[in-house]
Amino acid sequence: MGPSADRELHLTIGSRFENIELVQMTVDEVLRERGVPEDLRHWIGLAVREAVANAIKHGNRLDPGKRVDIAVGLERDRVEIRVGDEGPGFDPDRVGDPLAPENRLRTDGRGIFYMRKFMDEVGYSFGPGGGTVVTLRKRLNSSPAAGPGREERGMT
Repeated sequence: MGPSADRELHLTIGSRFENIELVQMTVDEVLRERGVPEDLRHWIGLAVREAVANAIKHGNRLDPGKRVDIAVGLERDRVEIRVGDEGPGFDPDRVGDPLAPENRLRTDGRGIFYMRKFMDEVGYSFGPGGGTVVTLRKRLNSSPAAGPGREERGMT
């Protein structure tokens, strides 16, 4: 997001699962006001839920004193959502594929899988003192049923 964003929204929440619904509803309302179709808002909302849940559970380790920062940048034809935590960080390449036979009964990696599935791009950046920012990007004129996200890269 940058100076070209038509609208920006910033939220900071405490690391409590009860706050996930607030974030999803707020993002959905911004997208609804922009005229984004309900089905597309649904898939974006699921990705946002997973990103915020991961920040709370894995990043901040359920510490209610730590915060999750959410930034939404909305342009005419795309949305970018950044979710940052205050945790120690992680290596996304070390998260197992939940579709692999050895991981099918494990719950790890499903949130990342869903984010990749529902968004066009998913990237990660890491602060020098800790903290992870996941960046979700979605073209608003694309279909979520078209398959997994197109790209994953380390975005800054």
